[in-house]
Parts: sequence; structure tokens; C-alpha cells
Amino acid sequence: MKKSLKEKLLHIAKNKISNKDPSHDFSHSLRVLTNAELIAKKEKCDLEIIIPAAIFHDVIGFPRNIHAQKSADEVVKILNTVPEYPKEKIKHVEYAIRMHSFKGRLETIEAKIIQDADNLEITGAIIIMRMFASAGFMGRAFYDLEDPWCKNRELDGSQYTLDYYFKRVLKVESEIHTTTAKKIVKRRMVFVKQFIKELKIELEGK
Repeated sequence: MKKSLKEKLLHIAKNKISNKDPSHDFSHSLRVLTNAELIAKKEKCDLEIIIPAAIFHDVIGFPRNIHAQKSADEVVKILNTVPEYPKEKIKHVEYAIRMHSFKGRLETIEAKIIQDADNLEITGAIIIMRMFASAGFMGRAFYDLEDPWCKNRELDGSQYTLDYYFKRVLKVESEIHTTTAKKIVKRRMVFVKQFIKELKIELEGK
């Protein structure tokens, strides 16, 4: 992709993506783009699909349960207004965005890379920042005072931020598609698990 086109798409995204939620703002899209390009260097894929799909994957951030569908619909409108973007590739960008939160089988390498790039945001130092930024934004407690480690209750990520670690973060490694992303996740999860280990020590007053 030409540098001028990439910069144009980034400019559009910067003006469209809401910065109200720091865990799903424009900086999130930039990190997903960085992740996607890193993975794409090792995979056979089309950067003219990868780059806009990464940039606009969360262009509509809410409601979270349908944000992928809404973002996919929106990217079609956006790319149709960009004369230099190849129109025959819009459907592939739409598919990658629509499926980036889907847990089933993905049909294209570009969709797999976008999902991997987004899932890398659920690992490493960045997920610690995102989890607790989201807690503040949503007015959600850090953890259940009576049972922070969910020993005698069901997980409830809507009420307790730490529950999200057990419900989602621990599972992400098994959902990665590409070899490149698997290597990155493996390293990042070492840090996340160390953070949880230290938190447990501190909460137990040791």
C-alpha cells in the first residue's frame, strides 16, 4: 500500500474513532495495526486488506456485542469514499472486520491476522493497562472483596475486572492462528501471569 493512502486512512480513522474509552480508542487501533503488520511480514497476505481492516476494526466501538458488525458496515461506507482504494478489496476488509471477534473458523489469512493482532491486545503489559482503564470507564470494581480468585462463585466480568483475566485473558493463547502471533503471545503471557502472581501475594498480605 502506498504511504499516502495509509496516511489518509489513518487520518480518517483518527477523526472517527471515539476516545471516550481508553481501552478501545485510536491508540488501540494503532497498536492493532502495528501487530497486524508485524504478523503480515511472516505470512502471505494482502496489505491493502490488512491495513484498513486493522485501522478500522473498532471504528464503531459500541455496543460491544455488535461492534464488529457495525464497524464492518461502516468501513464499506468509508472505503467507498476513498477514490484510490481498490473497490474489489472492500468486501475482504469488511469480512476481516466482521469476523475479528468470531470464535469459529475463519476463511481468509487476512481475517486470521486481524483477529490475532486484536487478540495480542489481550496479552502482555497492555492488557493490564486496558483492563483497569476499562474498569474506571465502566465504573466496575477491581475484584470481589470476598472472593477475588473465584473459588466459590461464578465468573462475572461485568462486575469484577479481575474476573476478565480468568474468563478471557487465560484463554487467548489457544485462540491464536498464526505462528508469528503464537510466539509473541507466549512471551507476553509470562508477564501477565507474573503480574497475577504478584497481585495474589499483595492481596493476601504476604
